Amino acid sequence: MRLLLDFAPIVAFFIAYRLGGIYSATAVLMVATALQMAVIYLWDRRLQALHKITLALILVFGTLTLVLHDERFIKWKPTVLYGALALVLAAALWGWRRNVLQLLLGTQLPLPAPVWHRLTLAWIGYCVFMAALNGIVAAYFSTDAWVDFKLWGYVFPLAFLIGQGVYVARHLKDDTA
Repeated sequence: MRLLLDFAPIVAFFIAYRLGGIYSATAVLMVATALQMAVIYLWDRRLQALHKITLALILVFGTLTLVLHDERFIKWKPTVLYGALALVLAAALWGWRRNVLQLLLGTQLPLPAPVWHRLTLAWIGYCVFMAALNGIVAAYFSTDAWVDFKLWGYVFPLAFLIGQGVYVARHLKDDTA
């Protein structure tokens, strides 16, 4: 059920784009994401920081897109989000000597510090890659191509998360022995 909820706003955006264009799709994305966050809040009684940031960026960039009637804002939102995530992870790791992933997930995943360090480096690299890739598609391709990239580009996060799962699984202790 949670997986369906995760994909609902992007599917709604894609359908709305095909039926009514980028501005209709932007409005649908804003509403669908707000509804998604409301459901998550009802289930969990809280929103994680990433949820709040995503919602804020979609609402701000969506509003700019609609008010200024300029699709560039919604197309650049993923680049801003991924870039900000990479910057926060890197600044925390190298500037403040804090591993944000470990702070957020360390109680759920008992991993050695070097594994957390490598995971964070992987996330920084992934976020930089996705920010750059979205930026290139947003800047140099048509809106149709960008929307298709947003839909079919989900292969990147899925592949990354599966890779992370495989990597983490190798380092988890087996409590059944």
